[in-house]
Amino acid sequence: MLQGFSKKNASCVGVIFCTVINNLHSGLISSYLWLPMLVRNSEKSPSILLLEDGTVFHGVAAGARGTTTGELCFNTGMTGYQEIFTDPSYYRQVLVATHVHIGNYGIHGEEVESDSIKISGLICRSFNVAYSRSSANSSIQQYFESQGIVAISDVDTRAIVRHIRSKGAMNCIISSETTDLDALRSELKQVPSMAGLELSSLVTTNKPYFFGNPSAKYRVAVMDFGVKRNILRSLANRDCYLQVFPASSSYAAIKQWNPDGILLSNGPGDPGAMSDAVQTVKDILADTVPVFGICLGHQLLAEACGIGTYKMFNGHRGINHPVKNIISGRCEITSQNHGFAVKSDDVMASTLVEVTHVNLNDGTIEGIRVKNRAASSVQYHPEAAPGPHDSSYLFDEFVQVIGMHVSATPVI
Repeated sequence: MLQGFSKKNASCVGVIFCTVINNLHSGLISSYLWLPMLVRNSEKSPSILLLEDGTVFHGVAAGARGTTTGELCFNTGMTGYQEIFTDPSYYRQVLVATHVHIGNYGIHGEEVESDSIKISGLICRSFNVAYSRSSANSSIQQYFESQGIVAISDVDTRAIVRHIRSKGAMNCIISSETTDLDALRSELKQVPSMAGLELSSLVTTNKPYFFGNPSAKYRVAVMDFGVKRNILRSLANRDCYLQVFPASSSYAAIKQWNPDGILLSNGPGDPGAMSDAVQTVKDILADTVPVFGICLGHQLLAEACGIGTYKMFNGHRGINHPVKNIISGRCEITSQNHGFAVKSDDVMASTLVEVTHVNLNDGTIEGIRVKNRAASSVQYHPEAAPGPHDSSYLFDEFVQVIGMHVSATPVI
């Protein structure tokens, strides 16, 4: 026995060792205990990231093996990676995670914002196969393999983000199948720009469905341009029964359900390429039913009021964007995910709308309200998922407006 190491100490070590083994078998000890074995048994395969401007990064293959393309964007959030992966607004985008560790707390079946991963690919510094949470259902590697999502790790994500910030958003290609740059350049040239793309039709529901308690106080119709589940939960938790409609639905079809309010959801793509949806919003505004738009829904409301939108140089994606509510004078930290925005000059020149929220980083328009009409919208995500809950009051305000509208509407 080692000097100074008593029988009492040895007994304590024995108890701890037995406890660890028992907890390991019961799933209470994290899979970090298996990290050395995972490292020994894993074979690192090369992967390559090629940007549209010719910049190349070499890394390690992660997730499913293959090749993927999309618009390169970055998110600065330090948590909530699973909610980000499944946000339909990321459709056809390759995500750069600025936080070092991705996958470190595993994958949980309930922490999703849609029915599948929506990003086209992932770029990260550390792709953590081992995870720390006993309640997780699987590792990020298993998750990505099961859905065919290609990723690249062990690259300098800070250098990539600095490059995007100076050069602007651009398309990219990731491949763990080939390192032939000529072949990758040829494939990358075929990828269309996000500008001009209508993508909501590819992520919307195929048919209407209900969400929430049928006995709830209010009915809210949700136009699904790529809606996040926490938006639905946020309304259902406020005594609203929802019917979610496909993005192509006409207002005539929606009105047959006699909703008390209408929510225009988030979603991917260029709002300027969605003339049919804009016309539907115009038809809604011609009526009196209260309207609330989020993210893409905000942009569509603006377009319906004659306000243009534009593709941003980088976009806003993260969970710490400061926004000021001009009406109340209060500031809030917000969750954001958008690459398009409404034109400030058009908003200022408009006689139909007024500004309600502004971004404190760059002064972009974060919220508008239609004058003499119960219709408003915000560019950011009050439902968070992930992110802070500073803006959840917006759902309260929407439901209050619905209540006033219902009280003022004569019963036929």
